[in-house]
Amino acid sequence: MSIIKSIPIQKKINGIITSASETAIVSERDYRTNGEDCIIVKGVQESSITLDSTTTDHIVIKCLTKVTIVPDNNKIDEEYDEIVADKGACIEFRCVERNWYILSSDGLKFS
Repeated sequence: MSIIKSIPIQKKINGIITSASETAIVSERDYRTNGEDCIIVKGVQESSITLDSTTTDHIVIKCLTKVTIVPDNNKIDEEYDEIVADKGACIEFRCVERNWYILSSDGLKFS
């Protein structure tokens, strides 16, 4: 299991400048966002990603495995405690006033 990060960047999140990686390839069962612009999840049977509003305000998650996405507080789209995405899904999130919103998705199914 590993986390591969590329292209270091500096971002301003909640008024604080933070160092992050533009893209991360995540092969961990549990991962917390850390300012990345994009995460690709692969190499594990299932993974759980926590959207951390203190380090991240915008992220795209590409799922090459089953991924459960949970916010660090509140609900996603003010309605969901978690989103379960199957292999192939790609979801873009934006954090606004410590609430996470889905801006776009491909392959995401709500039940």
